[in-house]
Amino acid sequence: MEDIFKELQKLGFSPYECKAYVGLLKVHPVTGYEISKRSGVPRSMIYEVLGKLMDKGAVHLVPSEPVKYSPVPAEELIDRLRKQFDQSFSYLEKKLTMLQREREMDVIWHIRSDDLVLQEMGEMIARAEKELWLSVWEPQIPVIQESIERNLREGVHVFSVLFGAPEAKIGATFHHDYMTPDVVKDRTGGHLTIVARDGEEVLIANFSDESTSWAVKTHDPVLVLVATEYIRHDIMIEEITARYGPEKLDDLWRNHPDLIHVVTGKRFDEEES
Repeated sequence: MEDIFKELQKLGFSPYECKAYVGLLKVHPVTGYEISKRSGVPRSMIYEVLGKLMDKGAVHLVPSEPVKYSPVPAEELIDRLRKQFDQSFSYLEKKLTMLQREREMDVIWHIRSDDLVLQEMGEMIARAEKELWLSVWEPQIPVIQESIERNLREGVHVFSVLFGAPEAKIGATFHHDYMTPDVVKDRTGGHLTIVARDGEEVLIANFSDESTSWAVKTHDPVLVLVATEYIRHDIMIEEITARYGPEKLDDLWRNHPDLIHVVTGKRFDEEES
């Protein structure tokens, strides 16, 4: 019997409530006095205990003279409690996860070394469920290729901008041909690499031969959006170049001081020198 009482207490019943309910299951309907005598709940507390059991939906009052009490059948009570707890779990799962995500949005993780950055890239790629946006360089492609192929088989939409790997394909692939990899590397100080998934998470990394490779990872929706838009714009530039030719794109910016700064990161007078 003590085991039954322990399990009921886990569901929110007090020790006296356990005794009164189990006592009623054995004999009912009975008066409060009889329940007290049979269950061992003190007479001074029995009516308070019965009132709490009624609030829990575990006991019915039977109109009579004197008033008697009857238990809600065990199967009905258990079914009701199960539904209540399922509702509570569903509510808490939703709300607590939202609170956790709000906190995660404020956090930016910093990662250093090639191995750790590549490991984080692989794990983020594996978490993709809907779509994946990539801007990666030739040395990183073999490391992530297997995970990407698995994503494609599972129906994840993959869009990639690839640097320096003319034969490689990763999902919907766009090769960064307008500017050579060396020019981009010089402008960004390394192999600037981006992995963004599902509009929820982004990793921005820079692999370098001259210094320790680094990355930042975050769920911040603003940074996820900015990184994804960066890849979208690169894709469109490559498509425009493929359609209209690099000469027309050159004409657009090479004699425009402000656009020179936008494209190359250098001011017009620096270009001249």
